[in-house]
Amino acid sequence: MVTTREKDQGRTGETPDIMTDGDPCAPVPPYTLIIPAYNEEDRISRLLSQLVDAKGEILCICEGDDAAPDLIEEFARCHPGICIRCDRKNERLGKGGAILAGLRQARASAVGYMDADASTSFSQMLGLFSHLDGADVVIGSRWVEGSVLETQQGFVRRLESRIFNTVIRLLFDLPYKDTQCGAKVFKKAAIDAVIADMVSTGFEFDVELLWRIRDAGFRIREHPISWNNMGDSRVKGGDAGRMLFGLLRVRFSR
Repeated sequence: MVTTREKDQGRTGETPDIMTDGDPCAPVPPYTLIIPAYNEEDRISRLLSQLVDAKGEILCICEGDDAAPDLIEEFARCHPGICIRCDRKNERLGKGGAILAGLRQARASAVGYMDADASTSFSQMLGLFSHLDGADVVIGSRWVEGSVLETQQGFVRRLESRIFNTVIRLLFDLPYKDTQCGAKVFKKAAIDAVIADMVSTGFEFDVELLWRIRDAGFRIREHPISWNNMGDSRVKGGDAGRMLFGLLRVRFSR
């Protein structure tokens, strides 16, 4: 994974050195925000427009074969004061695999991830980070009091979500109303305590991560968010069954 600046240095024969004066990625950042992006060319620009004042480290883990990485790298060239990195992956990692790749690279003591379609805005992610003073993990929730659904999902998707969360509570004894919202922040210590044990790489990743962190004794808090359904969900037919199978494997593999 290289920044645009590092690529330019490599072309001139210089030794890439990202830890130099003036490089926005040189200091340890106040937070690392991971953005898994699978063929997000049509949606990533909306999120990038929200990052113009970002003060932390932004890691985009890009899969697929569209122009999303090019858009991210062009944004980095146009905003040299922002620490944003694009890690292009040739293989399909899955949502969870992409997030794990980002978590292993994160340098900050506070880390998080969000959806590339900005269904939860960047400003709200900063708000979630601010609540880590009272918890080890803060998860954005669409189903707790105070949340706002600016654009609703369809009835079938909402029903599937409620059924899935009920099954999760029964299988894993997790009390959270919304495990699947793609807006979560963590103290890095909580991630470091469980990352070596993680096996899920698909959409079931969130459940396993919360389960292992809670089992390790860390404090998890749900926080209401404003959420906007952007459509074109990456969850497709058959994914629910694969998620359930993967979670059963995780739950009963101990």
